[in-house]
Amino acid sequence: MSYVDGFVTPVPVANKDAYRKMALQAQALFKEYGATRVVECWGDDVPDGKVTDFKGAVKAEAGEVVVFSWIEWPSKAVRDAGQKKMFEDPRMKDMKDMPFDGKRMIFGGFETLVDG
Repeated sequence: MSYVDGFVTPVPVANKDAYRKMALQAQALFKEYGATRVVECWGDDVPDGKVTDFKGAVKAEAGEVVVFSWIEWPSKAVRDAGQKKMFEDPRMKDMKDMPFDGKRMIFGGFETLVDG
């Protein structure tokens, strides 16, 4: 089964185009290093929860939208090797001016349980 990296981050609405540009650059690198799919989703129906929610998880502020993203890999081993190479790639280091506050991003790696 595939392996998935998942991400949720708040992005200022004014930075949507800059985020898209950065995401396309990163997508090319992820795919070059073995990812099979990279998906970036701009929140447009993200309700407030009663106990917790996406906005609260990333401490989204007024004027920010929650972005939900995932990267699919053939396996955890491919992901680990690809991620290592990617973070050593000078092109990745050139993407230092992120259009969001990375300290509020939540992320993790997930083993696929059901797919279909």
